[in-house]
Amino acid sequence: MIIRSVKIFLTALILSGYANSQKNNMSVEYLSTESNDGNLTGYAPVNGLNMYFEIHGEGTPLVLIHGGGSTIQTTFGKVLNKLAENNKVIAVEMQAHGHTADIDRPLSFEKDADDIAELLKYLKIDKANIFGFSNGASTTLQFAIRHPELTNKIIVASTFYKKSGAPDWFWEMMANPTFAGMPQPYKDAFLKINPDTNALHRMYERDVARMQSFPDITDAQIRSIKVPALIIIGDKDVTTPEHANEMHKLISNSQLEIITGGHGEYIGELTNPQDSTKIKTTVEMINNFLD
Repeated sequence: MIIRSVKIFLTALILSGYANSQKNNMSVEYLSTESNDGNLTGYAPVNGLNMYFEIHGEGTPLVLIHGGGSTIQTTFGKVLNKLAENNKVIAVEMQAHGHTADIDRPLSFEKDADDIAELLKYLKIDKANIFGFSNGASTTLQFAIRHPELTNKIIVASTFYKKSGAPDWFWEMMANPTFAGMPQPYKDAFLKINPDTNALHRMYERDVARMQSFPDITDAQIRSIKVPALIIIGDKDVTTPEHANEMHKLISNSQLEIITGGHGEYIGELTNPQDSTKIKTTVEMINNFLD
């Protein structure tokens, strides 16, 4: 079970680097357009990036930030519509992910956080709740640190803020990852949007490099987060319970939930068993926190 969870998390982390360079030459419609299901979709010009976004539902803005190498659907496909019943969900695809093409700049969680800030300004949203999973949760932490004026509440799911928060065997695996070891569902999801296999492989390589040089966030920076925070991990996650509890203690206005299962199982992430009861319970917990 642990090995399976690691593979899932490793895939989510390493699959986040380099998307279809041809998209950079495509004309981009910045104004959002209504899709067939009645939701708004579009691209926003942020920091030189054409960022794809979708808007579902009405209410207080809730930004969803997917895991590394994922798309909106692979991370949040099982919970998005449920969350949109009570929130104005703004789901995004980050640099080099899904519909959002890569640009010539290094990948970093700090830059991702700044991109989200610019997206909110583009959408004329003064403040939002932020829900990030895995790599997206690392971005969420950086967002709360770097842009507190735009942050209402945060949900930090299945991530660590320093390398010691994951077991040694995780970093041993990260030292020698293989493209062949990446689960096929992630490859399929990427190629469904972007059929360029070279871009897929290069994306893998770029995000491996990002995780191999993972920068710790200092305790002081974590302590500076004053907004209400919900920290979620699975009991078989790659974030250790001890580390999650340490984060909980440093963020003064936080609560910690440890749910049975592996990395993202509690939200029905693509490569996990789909337990509808567990997913429903997680959504209810999130909505109660946001309310």
